[in-house]
Amino acid sequence: MRSPLALSVLLATTANAALVEVWWNITYARANPDGLFERRVIGVNGTWPPPPIEAKKNDTLKVHAINGLDVPTGLHHHGMFFRNTSYYDGAVGVTQCGIPPGDTFTYDIPITEQHGTYWVHGHATGQYVDGLRAPFLIHNTPEVHKYDDEYTVILGDWYHDEHAPLLDFFMSTANPGGPEPVPKSSLIYFSHNGTYIPGFNADASIKFEPGKTYRLRIINTSALAMFYFWIEGHEMQLIEADGTDLQPQVANMLAITVAQRYSVLVKARETTDYNWAIHADMDQEMFDVVPEELILNQTATIVYSDSAQLNTPSLVDAYEMSIDDTKMVPVDAVSVGDPYKSTELGVFFDTFDNGVNRAAFNNVTWNLPVVPTIFSQLSMGADAENSVIYGPSAEVIDFNKTFEFTVINWDAGKHPFHIHGHKFAIVHKSWNVASDDPELNPPRPTGIIANPLWRDTVQIPPDGGAVSMRIITDNPGTWLFHCHIEWHLQAGLAFLFLEAPTLSQQLVKPPTFMYDQCRKLGIPTTGNAAGHNSTTDFSGLNVGPYPQKLGWTPKGIGALFACVFSAVCGGLTIVWYALVGPKA
Repeated sequence: MRSPLALSVLLATTANAALVEVWWNITYARANPDGLFERRVIGVNGTWPPPPIEAKKNDTLKVHAINGLDVPTGLHHHGMFFRNTSYYDGAVGVTQCGIPPGDTFTYDIPITEQHGTYWVHGHATGQYVDGLRAPFLIHNTPEVHKYDDEYTVILGDWYHDEHAPLLDFFMSTANPGGPEPVPKSSLIYFSHNGTYIPGFNADASIKFEPGKTYRLRIINTSALAMFYFWIEGHEMQLIEADGTDLQPQVANMLAITVAQRYSVLVKARETTDYNWAIHADMDQEMFDVVPEELILNQTATIVYSDSAQLNTPSLVDAYEMSIDDTKMVPVDAVSVGDPYKSTELGVFFDTFDNGVNRAAFNNVTWNLPVVPTIFSQLSMGADAENSVIYGPSAEVIDFNKTFEFTVINWDAGKHPFHIHGHKFAIVHKSWNVASDDPELNPPRPTGIIANPLWRDTVQIPPDGGAVSMRIITDNPGTWLFHCHIEWHLQAGLAFLFLEAPTLSQQLVKPPTFMYDQCRKLGIPTTGNAAGHNSTTDFSGLNVGPYPQKLGWTPKGIGALFACVFSAVCGGLTIVWYALVGPKA
């Protein structure tokens, strides 16, 4: 029974909550944000960029997505838990079939237990690369940290060609080494109180007043590029990572990988003599080749006075991440204990047996199933507890346990990994798992970890770097874990966690219209990953390609025998001709 005080707090919270409804008609548009090339993009209501979404904690948020495109689409509200409603997660092919052209899908976004900086983006065939992406903010009331005003800083890479032809070349035998498409430019722009401030890059600015404190919410919406972010003449205090409030720490520079979000507090200067540069520099190590015409370093401006000059931007000696995420300290301590089981996922890239460079966990590359995974989980009865039915890149995990997974990055590049439906606790990071140097490969902690950082996207260091993450499996459903470099997701760097399948069948109830949309698209909604009510029949499932087999295969042996046989026959023919010769 609630106490009178608890009841009054509940009533006050309910009274302050609002219904926030957003209508997004997802359409094609024209845009030229970098000033270099106008192209077709995916926007909302005929314009680009799609509008920011803002709400307050405990509001009821409904996003009505109308598909005005000629292909299926879907929206992923990145970082949201969707407790018992994983069908609203928006990962097309995993938690929904996709919104057919002309249809509407209403996403109910539960925001009772989360606040902070998020973003919304397309999660179907790389559509966010073509522009379907926007900030999504949930304001806490009151906020943990005090400030006078806030701005959202949107970073992103930008391509002049559409995603589809770029992907076709990237995933082809003409690109066996697998270098990713390099963007033509990068973008920095701002929003304020739910509205974009006009201008991109050098034409973008925000206004500061002397003595005030500002919160900057920074979102990296890229397909590939990581950014180094810093501000001339101002100190940044880091206060948020991926929706987790942090104890303030001074950060001279931030490294923000794809899909990560940070908030910083910035105290304005006391004078208005100069305006100051905001830097967002792409990390060139993310690119196999840096074209001569690519501008890696973008600057926007903090404006104190329209009549003031820009203080001359300075150079930095080296790029850095001032605070590693293992050193970030959440305001609210949430401990995590030992796991009931652990899984290791090794990251590999190679040219597979079809001649195409693919990505893989443990040498298994991921493909979309015939039946979206959520429907296999909900339709297979007791067999849903068998991870085999979901295809080769899946694991079933028990309810209400602590589960650990470690990603070891054997690739030469950095990789940002994101989990749907959860935040994970970062419990250990290694920069080289084979090293005896404790600075590079620290000892693993044991027992209860009192106050780890909880976030939803983490960058794994290259060349044997590793991160161990733990989640509390309290959210029954179907959850995708993947590299958030969009090209790598398309190349197969993904894995599925099926959380409490039998319990999911009781709690997770997709609305009827989802099944109707699947029928429109001709996508089955029952059976295993291949659409069969079986734990052994996977006919029709797209699997492979596979790593190349070194050594002699039967086909190779046959080809060698044919070549040797032909050579011997040719040699014997020459000898015969020399000894006998043609008869006169």
